[in-house]
Amino acid sequence: MSEPQQPGATSSTTPSPWPALWAMVIGFFMILVDNTIVSVATPAIIEDLRTDYNSGIWVTSAYLLAYAVPLLVTGRLGDRFGPKNVYLLGLTIFTLASLWCGLTDSIGGLIAARVVQGIGASLLTPQTMAVITRTFPAAKRGSAMALWGATAGVATLVGPILGGVLVDAAGWEWIFFVNIPVGLVGFVLAVRLVPVLETHAHTIDWLGVALSAAGMFLLVFGIQEGERYDWGTITGPISVPLLIALGVVVLGLFVAWQARVRREPLVPLGLFRDRNFSVGNVAIAMVSLAITAMSLPFMFYAQGARGWSPTESALFMTPMAVVLLLLSPVVGKLSDRVHPRLLTLVGFGTAAVAMRWLGSLVDPTTPAWQLLLPMALFGVSNAFLWAPLSATATRNLPMSSAGAGAGVYNTTRQVAAALGSAAVAALIGSRLAANGLQGDASAFQSATGGSASMPAPVAEAFSRAMSEAFWLPAAAFVVGLVVVLLFERPRHQGTAPATAPAQAAPAA
Repeated sequence: MSEPQQPGATSSTTPSPWPALWAMVIGFFMILVDNTIVSVATPAIIEDLRTDYNSGIWVTSAYLLAYAVPLLVTGRLGDRFGPKNVYLLGLTIFTLASLWCGLTDSIGGLIAARVVQGIGASLLTPQTMAVITRTFPAAKRGSAMALWGATAGVATLVGPILGGVLVDAAGWEWIFFVNIPVGLVGFVLAVRLVPVLETHAHTIDWLGVALSAAGMFLLVFGIQEGERYDWGTITGPISVPLLIALGVVVLGLFVAWQARVRREPLVPLGLFRDRNFSVGNVAIAMVSLAITAMSLPFMFYAQGARGWSPTESALFMTPMAVVLLLLSPVVGKLSDRVHPRLLTLVGFGTAAVAMRWLGSLVDPTTPAWQLLLPMALFGVSNAFLWAPLSATATRNLPMSSAGAGAGVYNTTRQVAAALGSAAVAALIGSRLAANGLQGDASAFQSATGGSASMPAPVAEAFSRAMSEAFWLPAAAFVVGLVVVLLFERPRHQGTAPATAPAQAAPAA
């Protein structure tokens, strides 16, 4: 085994960190695509496995839950056992679970396999950010984070398109089988190209692990299942308000415990003394919430009011993906030299405009080509958000806590996505009712069924409800616009921030 590479910078005698990053991006892209690819295949899965609508939804919910809950812990594991080792373990689990998903012939087996898949994804994700933090110097981290951010952004768009194509051409099983060759290639490249980085002999805060896992489970499960079990019901088979409240209480106990742990907290709270890390976490939460909240009403509108197929509907996201890919390298280089406040103001400002523009076009008579214009503008927004936010949030992380910081950042992103999905589902239900339509499960199923025969008055009322739902992502982007005003100039640009960066936790 090669000697551990010293973190933080490259030199003439140190290999370039770019090949390692490209190798890890393969696995990162694959697991992020799985966040969205299954949603397109859900109707086919329900029909083939002869199950009901709620069980079909759990194929996605189980994955997201198993992905989000352990992130705080898995980020810390990378610091303790090395990001390369934890990444390879996560990639192996994810790939084998993908094979299990494709071979299963029952809904129970598929849900179980998706839980294992989510655990693999949770092990893998924080390690990509940790390797960037530990191998790229702070002054050049923006370009690396641009690749990470573009991967995350494009993956959320590719999932529905790829899912539609695979389901139409080969069957739902192939949305899982396609992961196997990708996982094998990613594993070989990671073994060869990802360096062995220095590990830190952390002890395991087992009480912190238990509190964080329990609190995250209660909170994320409550958010995901809120619409199904009626947000306002205190009594019943599952009390969603009680679950969420209990989750908040347990997470509060977790934070209190972390403040008391002197030797090895699971999450070093000192990370939040760096203002840019704290602001970056709030800002990425707004981005993740808003992107999730915009995709659901748009897909309902496209498939319900317009009668487009899942693949056709997903193709409207193409301008966003193309613009994001083209601009991300440019914005990544700018984020190493330009104040992050300026770049993210452009991102959040154009995103808010794009959401209101797109919402105003959600109408049964809008020419299809007009929908492409705000989507392209939203691609500009994403390019000015993903890389600057991730780079700015992680520039000052101490090397011994790079994994912990990446775990916090990705946990924030995943929980915000779950919150955005639940919030927009509740908002859609209320707007359907306000427009004279019933906002229950049957309304959603008829919308996602791509009914081209929806009567004109119904299509108009349905579209108006979806248009009104776009106020949620627009509002989230406005909140982000205000939050990023608090960014400070990074130290590598010449002016040290007023608050001192977090210090690394002492080694055990």
